[in-house]
Amino acid sequence: MSCFPRVIQGVTQMEFNVMHILLDCGIILFSTKFVGMITRKLGLPQVVGMILAGLLIGPALFAGTGFSGLIHPTDAEMNVLKSFSQIGVVFILFSSGLETDFREMKRSGVAATCIALAGVAVPIALGTVTALLFMGGLSEIHNHEKLMNALFIGCILSATSVGITVETLRELGKLKTKIGTTVLSAAIIDDVIGIVVLSIVTGIGGEGSIGMTLLRVAGFFLFTVVVGYAMRRAFKLMVKIYPHRRRTSIFAFAACFFFAYAAEEFFGIAAITGAYMAGLMLSGLGDSAFVDRKVIVSGYMFFTPMFFAYIGISADFSGFHWSSMLFVLAFVAAGIIGKIAGCGAVAHCFGYKKRDSLAAGFGMIARGEVALAVYATGSVLIARNGGIDPLVATIFLIITSSILCPIFLKLVFRNHQTAEVAAAVPHSVTISSEAIENVHHNIADEDD
Repeated sequence: MSCFPRVIQGVTQMEFNVMHILLDCGIILFSTKFVGMITRKLGLPQVVGMILAGLLIGPALFAGTGFSGLIHPTDAEMNVLKSFSQIGVVFILFSSGLETDFREMKRSGVAATCIALAGVAVPIALGTVTALLFMGGLSEIHNHEKLMNALFIGCILSATSVGITVETLRELGKLKTKIGTTVLSAAIIDDVIGIVVLSIVTGIGGEGSIGMTLLRVAGFFLFTVVVGYAMRRAFKLMVKIYPHRRRTSIFAFAACFFFAYAAEEFFGIAAITGAYMAGLMLSGLGDSAFVDRKVIVSGYMFFTPMFFAYIGISADFSGFHWSSMLFVLAFVAAGIIGKIAGCGAVAHCFGYKKRDSLAAGFGMIARGEVALAVYATGSVLIARNGGIDPLVATIFLIITSSILCPIFLKLVFRNHQTAEVAAAVPHSVTISSEAIENVHHNIADEDD
C-alpha cells in the first residue's frame, strides 16, 4: 500500500515509498524550524536557517564520506519533494501579490522597470565577459560557438529568486514599504525580461523562435488584464455575498493555481509570475487580507519550508573538481556584484536614499529555482557547442546568494528598524537600546 508507480504517457517510472516521503517531510519541517530558530537568535532571518538545514540534512556536504545525509530520497521521491517546493514558492508569490499595494506599485512602476532592466543587463554583461576570459580571452568574442556559450552563462546570472527576497522582506517588515514594493516589482519584471533574453540567445544559437517568445509574453500580459479583471469582479461579488467564508479562499487558491499553470504552459512564463499576478489581481479587495491569512497558514506550515530546504537538499557537488574553483568564484562574484551595482545605481538615480538603494541591490542578488530553470533551458547550447558547463557554479551561486541576500538586507535595515521602534515610544518614556532589541526579537518570534 505504501508504494505507488508513477505512469506518464504509458511509461512506468521508478516507484517511490510514501513512508519514506513522510519521514523526509518530518525531518525537513523539524530541521528547518530548529535551525531557523537558531539563526533568528543569532540575529539572522529564518530563511538562512532553512537553506542551511537543507544542506545539513541532504547529501551535498557529505559526498565521498560514506554518509549520505539524514535524507537520501530516490529520484522519484526527489520529484515529489521538488513538487512540494514548487507549490511552496507559488504560495509565497501569491501571498506577495495579495499584500502588494497596487497604487504604490503603479507609482514605482517606472523605477521598478528600470531597476529590472539594469538587473538583467549588467549581470549578463559581466557574466559574458567572465566566461569569455575563461574560454581563451575576449578575442574569442568572434567565435560564434564560444560567444553563445558565454551569453548563456550571462543569462543565468540575470535570474532573481523572488521567493527568497519576498520572505526576507516580509520577515523584516519591509514588504509593504515603498522600497519593498519596488524590489518585488523589479524582481518579477526581471524574470520576465530574463526569459525573453534567454529565448533571444537560444534563438540566435539555433533554438527557439524570438518572435514567438515576444508574442507569448505580450499574450500573457493581455491574458492577465482580461481574465484577471473578470476574476477580480467575480471575487468582489462573491465577497459581498459571502464575506469571510472559506469558500472565497478556496476559489482564490484555485485562481492562483490556474494563473500559475497558464503562465507556464500556455505562455512559457515562469509559474511564479502567474501566481504573483493572480494575487495582484485580487489585492486591495474586502477579503484580500482574510485570504492572505489562509495562504500563510496553508503555505508556511508545510510548503514554504520545503521550498527553502530543497535548494540545499538538491545541491550535488559530486562532479566538482577544485581546479574549477576560480571560475566558480568569478561566476559568483559577477552575479552578486552585477545585481548590486546595476540595481543599486539605478535606484539611486530615481531618488532613493543610500540605504534603500543598497536594499534594492541586495534584494535582487538571490538566485533559486529560476536560475536552475534557465540552466536547464539553455544547456542545449553547451551540449551542441561545448565550452564551460556552469552547473556547479550555478549551484554555488544559488547557495551563496540565498544566504547573503537576507544577511545583507538585515544589516541594511537594522538601524532603521531600531529607529522605527524608538520613534513609536512616547517622548516621556526612556528606553534602552537593549530593550528595543528585545522588542524586535519578541515581535519576530511571535510566529514560532
